[in-house]
Amino acid sequence: MQSLSLSEPDQRMLLHDVADRINTVADQIPLPDQIRPEPALGEILDDEVRHLARLLGYLAGESAFRHRAAARYPAQVTVSQRRVTLALAGAAEPAGAALAALGSAIHCLGVLADLTHQSPGPARHRATAAAHQQLVDHLAESRTRLAQSAKYLRHAADTRSAPSAPTPAPPTASPARIR
Repeated sequence: MQSLSLSEPDQRMLLHDVADRINTVADQIPLPDQIRPEPALGEILDDEVRHLARLLGYLAGESAFRHRAAARYPAQVTVSQRRVTLALAGAAEPAGAALAALGSAIHCLGVLADLTHQSPGPARHRATAAAHQQLVDHLAESRTRLAQSAKYLRHAADTRSAPSAPTPAPPTASPARIR
């Protein structure tokens, strides 16, 4: 139970540290005016998907470890430990949604790359504009979800009671599939 035996200030520091790492991923995702369908964007997405996947794995693993430890040693679990466990688990949902949005952005980038090999014309121009807008939207959604995750962790770190479950973002309209 070494991780569960952290002092309350150390537990707060842990949550802030994970929030900082999530914000670092968000900061690497280009803003709308920086998005260009070029190989450099593919490299950025590759890096940030890897970083976010590791963070999501950490959130899942730490939550599972804490859940098992609490089940084995229920008398040793404090309110603060429960708060931290819930915060780590709660941050996983928006982080997972951010990862899914990055996956969708990668698909859009692939579509844009494919469109460059099609015959020029109005149809290609419309398809390119639509795919670029979807790429922008998916990257913005990822940044938003990462901000939600980090904010949730910071709020949990700075309050003494158990955090409420994060409010799920409203479902986004599923854009028409690009072909």
